[in-house]
Amino acid sequence: MEILAIIPARGGSKGIKRKNLRPICSKPLVAYSIEAALNSKYITKTVVSTEDEEIAQVSQSFGAQVIKRPMELARDETKTIPVMIHAAKFLKDTQGYKPDYVVLLQPTCPLRDSKYIDSAFEFYFQREKEGYDSCFSAFSLGTTHAKWKILHDGKALGLYDYRTRPRRQDTDEHYQMVCENGAFYALKYDTMFEAGDFIGYNPAIYLTPRVIDIDTEEDILCIEKQLTEKN
Repeated sequence: MEILAIIPARGGSKGIKRKNLRPICSKPLVAYSIEAALNSKYITKTVVSTEDEEIAQVSQSFGAQVIKRPMELARDETKTIPVMIHAAKFLKDTQGYKPDYVVLLQPTCPLRDSKYIDSAFEFYFQREKEGYDSCFSAFSLGTTHAKWKILHDGKALGLYDYRTRPRRQDTDEHYQMVCENGAFYALKYDTMFEAGDFIGYNPAIYLTPRVIDIDTEEDILCIEKQLTEKN
């Protein structure tokens, strides 16, 4: 079984300058995902997609294969899936490599280690027997039947009939609200091309405690504190 890990790491970053190279406890941020992938017992190939020469050199020094990303796929508005498809096609065209599964490991989740990855894959493989075609990790926001959405303009939108206000015990529409944590997305190779996405048509959700996805300087301080305590 071949499993390809794709780590997308471009040079630009609006929130934190050169974020993917930012030292976190004296190690570049991108290195954490590379090491997690290389230490996984399921992942068989680890690649970093980047347009940035320094990120390429650092990634290679930590053991990843680097795929040169074209500049048109390294813009602020570039979505992740075209980057993944580019990397997968490059490997097939240049090496004849076609894996069974693809896993997206975003470099902004340094607390996601190889044990996390392997546990997520074992969960996915079990659920795959039940018809699920992909898997992503998320954390729970709780269970409720009285859902509301707050829009960008501050307007509140009720997602249930709050005028009749059914009691919890009088409705079967109870929802466990979850949020993607960005740490793990896996699916079959062919499903990625069919769906044009890194989430398939019937995803299984791997629930874990919240994993911090680095977006701010405050996130970095929190991550470094947790890594220091862990080690």
